[in-house]
Amino acid sequence: MAKFPELAGKRVMVTGAASGIGYATAIRFAEEGAHVFLVDRDAEALTQAASTHANFKGFAQADVASEADVKGSFVAMDRALGGIDVLVSNAGISIRSDFEKISYEQWKRVMDINLGGMFLTAKEATLRMKGRGNGVILMTASSNGTEGHRWYADYNASKAGVILLTKTMALELAPDIRVNCVCPGYVLTPMQRAEYTDEMLASTNEGIPMKRHAEPEEIGALYAFLASDDAKYITGADIRIDGGETAGLF
Repeated sequence: MAKFPELAGKRVMVTGAASGIGYATAIRFAEEGAHVFLVDRDAEALTQAASTHANFKGFAQADVASEADVKGSFVAMDRALGGIDVLVSNAGISIRSDFEKISYEQWKRVMDINLGGMFLTAKEATLRMKGRGNGVILMTASSNGTEGHRWYADYNASKAGVILLTKTMALELAPDIRVNCVCPGYVLTPMQRAEYTDEMLASTNEGIPMKRHAEPEEIGALYAFLASDDAKYITGADIRIDGGETAGLF
């Protein structure tokens, strides 16, 4: 049942939409009655995901690190839906590596997707939202962008950049466009499952006050709230949803 009726009919783009947080977020907006446009670089997974809800109104295969791909995705959405009201820029990657083993090619790839992709998608959305007075740009950062975490130097740095990009955009684009980012902690996504064994997951859960990973749907619910009128005075915020992980030593 929809909780935010004002989202019905809103034109929403979600990147990284074929799985994990992105797919759960796309489903949540679709269930709220929004018209959702899906973007992902995995063509097969994207095609499968796009067929799972009647309110998925279009999709585009794209690498968010490619300016041409991003521009093409927005042009495709313009044709399908006539514009955009809400952007959820979510696509990202992480690679578990010791700092000294991170190659410069890996560093650049992580930065290009996790931070560069946020810039490229947010800029295209801004060009379409500016002057209308009701645009919403939301980005996926991470609790890793708020403090140091071993083995993810490139990922951590990229997510810290997303937080400061969010705050700067919020200052420049108010009052026309609200800009916020969400900082999830551990979320049980396919990406997380690929990196962690069952033993690693159990050990990690012991260090989280809530004793579990978040479900992707919980992140999607926060995005729906931030796009709703209930959040119309929230901009420039980096909102942690981490089960208390970063509240202090536990």
